[in-house]
Amino acid sequence: MYDFLLSEEQLKLQDEVREMVRSVPRQMILDMDQDKIKFPREFLQEAGRRNLLGCRYPKKWGGRGMDWVSTAMVVEEMGTLGYIFACTFGVGAELVCDAIVQHGTDEQREKYVKPLLAGKMFAAECLTEPRGGSDFFGTSTMAEDKGDHFLLNGQKRFIVGAEGADYFLVYARTDHDPKAHPHKALTCFIVDRGPGVQVEYLYGLMGCRGGGAGRLVFKDARVPRENIVGQYNNAYAVFNTMMIPERLGTAAMTIGAARPALDIATRYTTRRKAFGQVISQFQGVSFQVAEAAMLLDAARSMVYTTCRAVDAGIEVNRVRRLISETKKFTTESCQKVARLSMQVMGGIGYTNVFPVERIVRDLGLASIWTGTSEVMSMITAHEWYREYLQTEKSRSERDYELDAAESEAAGEKIYE
Repeated sequence: MYDFLLSEEQLKLQDEVREMVRSVPRQMILDMDQDKIKFPREFLQEAGRRNLLGCRYPKKWGGRGMDWVSTAMVVEEMGTLGYIFACTFGVGAELVCDAIVQHGTDEQREKYVKPLLAGKMFAAECLTEPRGGSDFFGTSTMAEDKGDHFLLNGQKRFIVGAEGADYFLVYARTDHDPKAHPHKALTCFIVDRGPGVQVEYLYGLMGCRGGGAGRLVFKDARVPRENIVGQYNNAYAVFNTMMIPERLGTAAMTIGAARPALDIATRYTTRRKAFGQVISQFQGVSFQVAEAAMLLDAARSMVYTTCRAVDAGIEVNRVRRLISETKKFTTESCQKVARLSMQVMGGIGYTNVFPVERIVRDLGLASIWTGTSEVMSMITAHEWYREYLQTEKSRSERDYELDAAESEAAGEKIYE
């Protein structure tokens, strides 16, 4: 951890989180990975009891009134237990809570946020559909306006917490005109588990098991009108702000999940002997460990710099770029950290004698969920060019193009 970035208050919170991490039974981690535990209810209840959920939200609603740097530290530490622990920790307390705190009503915050942050309720976010993943605006889940309520029909898949959540944050189409602008056709709802809400399928996952990931089917699910989050036909505004906790939170928790792999590999390579000496003395080993350490430090630097940017309230489009860069770089770097850790351990790293093989499996999800690496590149490119073209004429920096011996050879600068 970058302890030098943390205030005294944040360091005390870090101690609290680490105390909880130490208290989690080893058997719970093993049972999660074997899908014997379908949803980590007891873990989330304990986190709520310790007031560790949603630390950046106002104390009024059960948080601690802290910031994004604090949040990144908390989810990184939670991630060291295993990626799925951080995923389930973040989906409710960071993603769903964020939407309701920022866009909901006080009645919604009282009913849904306070008990969730206290560990007395659990929530899940419903974005992905069977016929659409990254295409958020292509949603086919429909909500029919019945005056004081809506009837919800459709499906959502890969929902972490489908098994276990008490309520769901659901995006659905409410303007059924096929010509309607997609940014003005969707509405965000809080949907309670109950009649018309069914878990049709639980996924057998390569890693990140035990989070209750499943496919939800809505069949005439009745949703009260007061459960609209934000404005009718304006889920776009909710979605826009949700991308911050989704992707920045994912980056922070991925660092935590990769940390133990490097820790284990470092310890192993200082003990394992070959050719008469410990293998950490071979450059073929130590250089791989060094690369893993460098990648982890670089990723953490990006995460905490971006957290500072969000806390400072910088321009939203620049934040979108920073978060997209951070999510892509961090998740891909941490996947490499885990693979390098396995590599230097040799065959034993590929067995379940050490947890490195589980970490490698778990981190396969990191560059896919909450926005694939390809989507992150698309957003980064779009925002980079947009910012460049908007500021090109107003820049006060030196014109670097002129710093060439033949820079005035205008006939050679052909662009069309």
